Amino acid sequence: MGVVVGLGGGAGDCASEPRMNEPSAWLTGNLHLLPATGDALDLACGSGRHALWLAEHGFRTTAVDRNAAAIEALTVEAVARGLAMAGHVVDLESGASFPPRDSFDLIVVVHYLHRPLFPALVNALRPGGVLVYETFTRAQAARGKPTNPAFLLEPGELLSLVRPLEVVASREGDYERRSVASVIAVRS
Repeated sequence: MGVVVGLGGGAGDCASEPRMNEPSAWLTGNLHLLPATGDALDLACGSGRHALWLAEHGFRTTAVDRNAAAIEALTVEAVARGLAMAGHVVDLESGASFPPRDSFDLIVVVHYLHRPLFPALVNALRPGGVLVYETFTRAQAARGKPTNPAFLLEPGELLSLVRPLEVVASREGDYERRSVASVIAVRS
């Protein structure tokens, strides 16, 4: 199985977070809904807090971000820890054909929003694959960054973006001092 995790860039860029930051509580608190093992993708990974967590939990992890320095630092850290992780520099907003179809058992995306990417994410999941997605809602603008509407979800929007996946868990509101929408969805 494969795992996909968030890709940095845009207003939700994770690259500015400390490398040793804890992974998202939405991801770690829903471990029971994730595949036991497989191929994982941390999309828009920034500093790689989710990629490292996935690799530590036995996933063969691919970390993707447009920030070459972040990918280099993450790769060094993974090697130092002896983790099965590969890092790739990809600008997902350039129209690159990524991720490949039927490649991952798990895809994780945290604090990144590029709406045209959703069909590719659905197609990149293998049958039975799981998408873990969490990003900011419009309400976050009142709290601070990000404020650009292009990087903020409208109320209820995330549930429609992940169709035709089956949603097994979701939430929307204020969590961990942020206004977010979160979903865990499975490909049939």
